[in-house]
Amino acid sequence: EDSRAFVDNINRTLITILIFWIIHQIIEPISYILSGLGKILTRELIGWIIKSLKILIFILGAAAVLELWGLKNGPIIAGLGLFGVAVALGAQDLFKNLISGVLVLIEKRFKKGDVIIIENTVEGHKGQLIFGQLGGKKVVAMQGRFHFYEGYSMNELVFPVRVMKFLGIEKLMVSNASGGVNPSFEIGDIMLISDHINLFPTNPLMGPNLDELGPRFPDMSQAYSKEILKEAENVAAEMNIHVVKGIYAGLSGPTLETPAEYMYVRNIGADAVGMSTVPEVIAARHMGIPCFGVSVITDLGVPGKIVEVTHEDVQKVASKAELILTKMVKQLFERL
Repeated sequence: EDSRAFVDNINRTLITILIFWIIHQIIEPISYILSGLGKILTRELIGWIIKSLKILIFILGAAAVLELWGLKNGPIIAGLGLFGVAVALGAQDLFKNLISGVLVLIEKRFKKGDVIIIENTVEGHKGQLIFGQLGGKKVVAMQGRFHFYEGYSMNELVFPVRVMKFLGIEKLMVSNASGGVNPSFEIGDIMLISDHINLFPTNPLMGPNLDELGPRFPDMSQAYSKEILKEAENVAAEMNIHVVKGIYAGLSGPTLETPAEYMYVRNIGADAVGMSTVPEVIAARHMGIPCFGVSVITDLGVPGKIVEVTHEDVQKVASKAELILTKMVKQLFERL
């Protein structure tokens, strides 16, 4: 069965390459023909027509690829940023390597003049959209995420989650690097998120409600699925992986917190603090998507343990925890 799956994936990959080669062959002559109409049409109109055709043909090609890889029905989106497990940590390559039948469909190397995309600006966030399978489940993985401190609006931050809802995702996993404010936490701990506190200055649901997505006043009494959380605890126990559980507080950043801010966050009930995750989960719960979140404790905001921290320090700790977390997540996905 594994050999057959491998051959099938090779065939799909070759057909995928063929599809995009055909797209390229179609676009080039169309562009050449339209360019020759300079005496009839204005340069601006020709440029607009060419760009529109490129986007249309690309979308049709992407739809064909999704159908080919069987990703239209019920994939899970794994959130990664600095990490290897989907919308929240600064993604490395291991998670990508764990996904079988990997197809990197969208990369930030697209020129902005060709395709309208939001570009990721944070080191460690590759800005790739990955399709494949993990733990026997169809997965759409964002290898890198957008942050409020990069200057994007809340609607832009959660746009990928909303798109993936319409791709058919059934569950959302988010991950992040965070500072631990619980005195019992240690650097490198894996924290399963049980709840969050929104300390961002705004909310992704501000403004007119989109009734097609969800209700005006969505319930957040179970922001993170208790069922998935319990299953994750069981997997960790069976694999002898030390995990902790706690509440995540989301702030805007980009500055790391002051000692007084760490103390404030702890006093209002949080166990860890970071600069992401909350907007995506709010948007997902608005649409009725069950969520599961994981934080890697990369530094400590506990009195007596606070030291100067750089982004590179955060990435190093996240990379060490990645090996353990990716194995756990693969087992978890097999049970979802």
